[in-house]
Amino acid sequence: MNSHHSRRSPRSLRPLRSRRARAAVAATGLAAALVLAGCSATNPIQTQDQYDASDGVSVRLGDVRASNLMILSAAEGEEGVLLGALTNTGADGVTVTVTFGAPGEGGDAAPAADATTVDVPARGTVLLTGSLGSDEDDTKVDVRVSQTPAAPGGVALVGIDVDTAGSTAVQVPVLDGTLPDYATLLPTP
Repeated sequence: MNSHHSRRSPRSLRPLRSRRARAAVAATGLAAALVLAGCSATNPIQTQDQYDASDGVSVRLGDVRASNLMILSAAEGEEGVLLGALTNTGADGVTVTVTFGAPGEGGDAAPAADATTVDVPARGTVLLTGSLGSDEDDTKVDVRVSQTPAAPGGVALVGIDVDTAGSTAVQVPVLDGTLPDYATLLPTP
């Protein structure tokens, strides 16, 4: 047997090495993709978790989500403003009624003071900003409580009633103007 025919020349090994290298790179890439994809199986994707990103609290009633609710007031018993948003994911508009507990009432008393109704359009959001929108812009509403039920740093009972989904009472934080972001939003006498 001729040794010349049984051996491959260095030139003919290049394609074989190249194929092996490509296969190794592909296998490494596939293994990395599988390992990295496994991270989401054990660690949930944070953007899929609904949470209160600020100082307020949220509640859902049917198709309506009241989010980031907080009351800004200088002191218990003084005027306060409710901040947050009402979002309706349903196909029909809804009416949301917001009520407040009275100062000195316990946490068990149903909020009934200063009822304010807010019309929330289908698949729309109304912001509770402490200022009124214009005739053309009904996406901002001013919801106020004449006497804030709790001192800043505490929580106040706020009633949320959706005409199509019932009602609930939620404990909402009361904040003052200590934080610069809220200082300009405090009600002024």
